[in-house]
Amino acid sequence: MGLSAEQLKVSLDALSKIEPRFAVALSRVGYPEPRVRARGYETLLRTIVGQQVSFQAAAAVWAKLEAARGDMTDPHAVIDASFDDLRACGLSRQKQGYARSLAELVKSGALDLHNLPSDDEEAIARLTQVKGIGRWSAEIYLLFAEGRPDIWPAGDLAVQIDVGQIMGLPERPGERQVREIGEAWRPHRGAAAVFAWHHYKTPGI
Repeated sequence: MGLSAEQLKVSLDALSKIEPRFAVALSRVGYPEPRVRARGYETLLRTIVGQQVSFQAAAAVWAKLEAARGDMTDPHAVIDASFDDLRACGLSRQKQGYARSLAELVKSGALDLHNLPSDDEEAIARLTQVKGIGRWSAEIYLLFAEGRPDIWPAGDLAVQIDVGQIMGLPERPGERQVREIGEAWRPHRGAAAVFAWHHYKTPGI
């Protein structure tokens, strides 16, 4: 489960005391809604299915997978399927490789999504064992599915844009600079990221 509304409020109030420009931005757009996903295999598989396609396209592929393969929370639905089975549902060769990597790691017990390391960097390293799951996808999973409060997806374009706007920078900061800026916001960086997306999507900002 992701950060709750109360957790977001507490963290953003704390950030407003650390960084007055956060308080200004918060007064302008208000608190964000929680962004929550279920913990486990299905959420990561959906992440793979949804890579580089629209939400609507990903939903259509997922519906075909469920219709053809049944319970998609079971790794065997992917492992036991043929290439043509999955291609008929809309999964490319590359995404099939990613999906099979995830399914095999979960089935073998090499990746236990309900018992990831408590250290965030160790958890990211564990998740990125899966083909097709990079650092950003791992961070998003840990933030939205596990509600880890200090996850900081500094490589996210919207986070970079809005950190630049909130901090009054003359141009969009890169990942390295965003990570450096975020050091002062520990242990509330997860809420800062959720707020950055909220700020980014607010009309007129």
